[in-house]
Amino acid sequence: MNDVLVAESVSKHFGNFKALNEVSINVPKGSIFGLLGPNGAGKTTLIRIINQITMPDSGKVLLDGSALKPSDIQNIGYLPEERGLYKSMKVGEQALYLAQLKGLTKKDAKQRLQYWFEKLEIGDWWNKKIQELSKGQAQKIQFVVTVLHKPKLLIFDEPFSGFDPINASLIKDEILQLREEGATVIFSTHRMESVEELCDHIALIHKSNKVLDGKLVDIKRQFKTNTFEVGLQTHNADSVINDIKGRFEVLPATFKSLNDDIKLNVRLKDGTASNDLLRYLTTIAEVHHFVEVIPTANDIFIQTIKNN
Repeated sequence: MNDVLVAESVSKHFGNFKALNEVSINVPKGSIFGLLGPNGAGKTTLIRIINQITMPDSGKVLLDGSALKPSDIQNIGYLPEERGLYKSMKVGEQALYLAQLKGLTKKDAKQRLQYWFEKLEIGDWWNKKIQELSKGQAQKIQFVVTVLHKPKLLIFDEPFSGFDPINASLIKDEILQLREEGATVIFSTHRMESVEELCDHIALIHKSNKVLDGKLVDIKRQFKTNTFEVGLQTHNADSVINDIKGRFEVLPATFKSLNDDIKLNVRLKDGTASNDLLRYLTTIAEVHHFVEVIPTANDIFIQTIKNN
């Protein structure tokens, strides 16, 4: 798969503070790439460098194999965490102005705005001022302006901030559709459930350094512990628990299931197959719940940050 964006050994200082320390990422074409990290890790600095708002002290950024240049503003759509709409301007007037800054003619901008306003059912907002809208409503306008010029690379920094669950789901579906239509997305958020739902690849930055990256599914495999949630029904709970503890490592369980007398997390030793555990359990109790514990993006985030 070709990479739409490549950052090679990017470093950035602000005075004596090192915001980025030789950070490299490869963003595959057609992917949704999660750029993750705690507050102050360096994510926003990297995003600002990609958008040419600031320049790196060393390293380089390539878009489609070529060094970034000022005209690439037309190839990138950026939704910043700190929104940039003018509160006293009317929605339609402002959207047209921002669309033309991205290289669209006024005619094309009007046609595309009409499409998006109808799609998101916000046509009656055209003559309203931004200050008359709620935070979530203004966020919809910012989203439309970001994607209007159909850039090859979209960068969303906390795109669901201010949205209720219904509108968050709506925008999530639009992001997935944009990816299906050929866009590549860099997605920065602290909402790990959104990472699970959207991201193909992730990179984790901590204290100005990249500490983890790759396909999300491959990273989950790396963090697996061969642990299974087990829910059993039996009339001899104490005896069954003692028998299981004599054969396997048993950990505290917090999962929820129905009508189970026993809830355990069971970790397999190397060389033991999950089928071996399941066959054994069926000989001592009625198995109601048997699920492998797959590390979540949140689990991986917390564990990696603690270890670095």
